[in-house]
Amino acid sequence: MSMIANKATTAQITATLEKLFEEHFDKKPESIEALAVSGSDRRYYRITSGSTVAIGTYNTNVAENNTYFYFTELFRRHQINVPEIYHRSKDRRAYLQQDVGKTTLFDLVIKEGYTENVRKLYHKALAQLAKVQWVAGREADYKQCFSARQFDEKAIMSDLLYFKYYFADLQGIPYDRSLLISEMELLSKDLGRVQPQTFMYRDFQSRNIMVHEGKLYFIDFQGGMQGPPQYDIASLLWQARAQLPAPWKEDLLNSYIASLADLHVPRMDEIYFRRGYVQFVLVRLLQVLGAYGFRGLLQHKAHFITSIGPALKNLETFLSGHPQTPNYPELRSLLEKITSRDMQDRYATAITDKEPKLEIQVCSFSYKGGIPKASGPHGGGYVFDCRGLLNPGRYAAYKYLTGNDELVKQFLERETRMPDFMNHVYALVSINVEDYIARGFEQLSISFGCTGGQHRSVYAANELAKHLRARYNVKVEVTHLNEKKWLLADEQPTDTNAH
Repeated sequence: MSMIANKATTAQITATLEKLFEEHFDKKPESIEALAVSGSDRRYYRITSGSTVAIGTYNTNVAENNTYFYFTELFRRHQINVPEIYHRSKDRRAYLQQDVGKTTLFDLVIKEGYTENVRKLYHKALAQLAKVQWVAGREADYKQCFSARQFDEKAIMSDLLYFKYYFADLQGIPYDRSLLISEMELLSKDLGRVQPQTFMYRDFQSRNIMVHEGKLYFIDFQGGMQGPPQYDIASLLWQARAQLPAPWKEDLLNSYIASLADLHVPRMDEIYFRRGYVQFVLVRLLQVLGAYGFRGLLQHKAHFITSIGPALKNLETFLSGHPQTPNYPELRSLLEKITSRDMQDRYATAITDKEPKLEIQVCSFSYKGGIPKASGPHGGGYVFDCRGLLNPGRYAAYKYLTGNDELVKQFLERETRMPDFMNHVYALVSINVEDYIARGFEQLSISFGCTGGQHRSVYAANELAKHLRARYNVKVEVTHLNEKKWLLADEQPTDTNAH
């Protein structure tokens, strides 16, 4: 099996979590549902037995888990809403925690828009954040942090370089590299001295705030450390995909500062605090672009590619509203080039008034039925053979699932060379797509085959379609040619000895 030594398989992980569930609740789980993951290596499952539900989590980074356990206990002691941890495995790699539903604050922004209800939830979130930072943060032992203990000059410089290497340098924009590094060092040194220092959540954004039974719950705080409180406010109010209106940002910042009086926070210099806030908005915007570049442009994850456009618009809005920030000419010049209209058009994902000519047909098929014939005026197209990858269908846990299922997706992404395979596919297909668009061609066919046309090829077809939709203004149609012959759970043979 193509995976690193001692790495648990998906089947082993689910068995471990099911055992924890049975130990804690004294009942066997009836179902286990893999939950989607994006940027982390943690794996999440919703485990159910009757009305009893828990979230099973598996993470091989024990130091990170220990940090999460520590901060969970600290926050709950201060009546801050975070999921309760029910049970942990002896090796501290697996644990069960409270299920706080499926709805995030971000989901509500997208669904409802900028309603009064959503605005009130943002106010509540910032009031709770202040409590996390200034109350729980006072007694936090930052030696418990699993990576960095403090968001200091080195950490700030690391974020700026993350942006430089993983986003700016990939755009082919000329700039004075030596001067830019010097300016980034000066900016990092300046911001590393900003006071006060409290608990810094590090990734405080609306996707990490759950709305459950009328309450807000915070998740994914294991990256926390000591740092400036302004960074977390900036992370929430300037989240690229949320695009909060400017009046909301000002109102929410004002209410956060006013809420500190209720927590008996020592009097601070508000002008100095607001100046620091503006600077950390910039740092956060650049760090986010670095993350989108790494996850999207290098790892080809469609969600992150589609987020680049809104992030560039966010940065443009910031620069136009703060003509003196950053007050470094080479950095300012680079950022203005990065937010130019040409750059924003490059990453625009919205359908324009001009409908695309190119239509791409992506399909999965079974080699048992032969390679499908290409249709359309140009003929030809790509055919990719997925049979060189480990087949999930060999294992009982996946035999009656398909490439549409989260368990199969995680198996292929973590236990096979599918990510390498897809990176090569993206690179090859992009050559033709870009050429076809430039030449006004109208059709391209791309096929993925595997033994049964149920797992590997289905996954690959779906992922390529997501990538193409995120990267290009084209029509993409996906067809799974062997779908009617898939072996599904409700069609399993009654004879348990059947193979």
